[in-house]
Amino acid sequence: MTSQLKDETRKEIPEIIVDSSTGKKYQRGKFLGKGGFAKCYELTDMKTKEIFAGKIVAKSLLVKPHQKEKMSQEISIHRSLRDKHVVGFHGFFEDSDFVYIILELCRRRSLMELHKRRKAITEPETRYFLKQILSGVKHLHDRKVIHRDLKLGNLFLSDEMEIKIGDFGLATRVDYEGERKRTLCGTPNYIAPEILCKKGHSYEVDVWSVGCILYTLLVGKPPFETQTLKDTYMRIKKNEYHIPSRIGPLARSLIQRLLQGDPTRRPNVDLILADDFMTMGYIPNRLPTSCLTMAPRFDSRCSTVATRKPLLEINNKDGSPVKNVLKDGVKKVDNVTGFKGGVSVPGSVGQQQSAAAQQAAAGQQQKPDEPSDCYLKELYTQVSAVVASKPDERENINEEESEDPAAVPMIWVSKWVDYSDKYGLGYQLCDDSIGVLFNDFTKLLLLSDGENIHYIERSNAEHYHQLKNYPATLNKKVTLLRYFRNYMNEHLLKAAASMCPREGDELARIPSLRTYFRTRSAIILHLTNGTLQINFFEDHTKIMLCPLMGAVTYIDEKRNFRTYRMTGLEKYGCRPDLANRLRYARNMIQKLMVTKSSNAKSASSSSTTTQHTQPTTA
Repeated sequence: MTSQLKDETRKEIPEIIVDSSTGKKYQRGKFLGKGGFAKCYELTDMKTKEIFAGKIVAKSLLVKPHQKEKMSQEISIHRSLRDKHVVGFHGFFEDSDFVYIILELCRRRSLMELHKRRKAITEPETRYFLKQILSGVKHLHDRKVIHRDLKLGNLFLSDEMEIKIGDFGLATRVDYEGERKRTLCGTPNYIAPEILCKKGHSYEVDVWSVGCILYTLLVGKPPFETQTLKDTYMRIKKNEYHIPSRIGPLARSLIQRLLQGDPTRRPNVDLILADDFMTMGYIPNRLPTSCLTMAPRFDSRCSTVATRKPLLEINNKDGSPVKNVLKDGVKKVDNVTGFKGGVSVPGSVGQQQSAAAQQAAAGQQQKPDEPSDCYLKELYTQVSAVVASKPDERENINEEESEDPAAVPMIWVSKWVDYSDKYGLGYQLCDDSIGVLFNDFTKLLLLSDGENIHYIERSNAEHYHQLKNYPATLNKKVTLLRYFRNYMNEHLLKAAASMCPREGDELARIPSLRTYFRTRSAIILHLTNGTLQINFFEDHTKIMLCPLMGAVTYIDEKRNFRTYRMTGLEKYGCRPDLANRLRYARNMIQKLMVTKSSNAKSASSSSTTTQHTQPTTA
């Protein structure tokens, strides 16, 4: 395989790709990632300007008959599917060196990246995703297709935050009623026991995988995950998994139904859609893109959900719940971050979830497994490992092997203005939202819709208002926020393109600036989602480090924007300019760790910056 991969690199994928059968020309654009035999790029139809994802496979890797047959089957199955929740198939062709598959572009990546950033997600989000996954799986099963590799990494997200099932490399067709397939295939954490035991399998293996996906979304890790493949397979065969007590009873019951060792006892897709977990809890109509990095706020949308009637009877047409629909009914609270206003009646279904709701109502407190330092120690360990490997002293540096566009940061600071001698630091995020970290360590955020504001107390308790309707006590701070916004819009250039606000973004919650400090060389900005950003003054380069993705993004002097896995840099090396910035970052992380966040700004600015009466800007 290694020699084959070397052969592939010798044959460059052309910049202009031509489909000789139709005459269509595609401009090869941004690298999207690689997996198995394929590399993926953005491909732009040069005539229509429509942008697709191009899955490109070197023919040098398809030398054996079964490899060619597998590729043909993947194309044959995928092109036969047409569903809103399946990645769109737009054609395929080949030239002398490569096979090209033209697919729908899913810019929000996959549920795997969401999982890495968020770990466990809320019940409403889980229902939202699960409903769409099941809709796509139903389309497959109705057309006698078994996917056989359903997992977070194969569940892609569109611009509208809708699920698209992709990667049909392991998919198969059922040729006759009752046929049992015998191929050993799948991904370890999601593989069904009947596949492992070679008992023959069918549609039920996809249901098992859906159970693993449901568990992973709610718990934050796969149900059978261990340190070794052998132990994982042993646990699957023995059906050994543990559901934490924080998981609600309806979710627990559905997980147990899906993860039945006996495939004949698992429900089909229609029965899953009718399960109480799906019908008796709130499902958002849309989700904001911000949920890729932070839990949405459901306080205004999910304050009362009945437990005695199905969802269809309590949801308006727009998907929002009707309050007090059951005058004598039991009210239920979901396990939702940011939930306020729900009550739990003793003996009700919601009672087991009340603790989580009360904790969230107390002010968006951190998850139990979320470190209080916002992953600084983890980040220090990751960066230190890269620095210790002396990545710029290798004979053969190969940064390309480390490149991972899927780990690109969702949120970063695109503008900032330091007025800390009077008020605080104002900043704009890449989605056009505005934030101010005031000198009293309170924060005010204006979302990208220009309407919703979030006020965060020093204790981290969050309050939600609108720019046209907020408490008089916030008058001065809202005035300052407007000042910072206007100043940045008028005087500062933006570092990157923004994402347009869309329906559902009113549910958004965005990371805020946790702390910052300045040195003679740079400004160091630490966000509450763990991202650490360093902007260097002299050459305007930037690095963004994400401990959750284990990745670093480097914007160089030419404004090239590349994201690398830190374990990859440790293994394959990197050029000196990036290595130098990582060494600097390690020292700055160490400084943040030894300086209490409450005085990091003042302690640093007193020794490294001078007082000023006019704002200092990026």
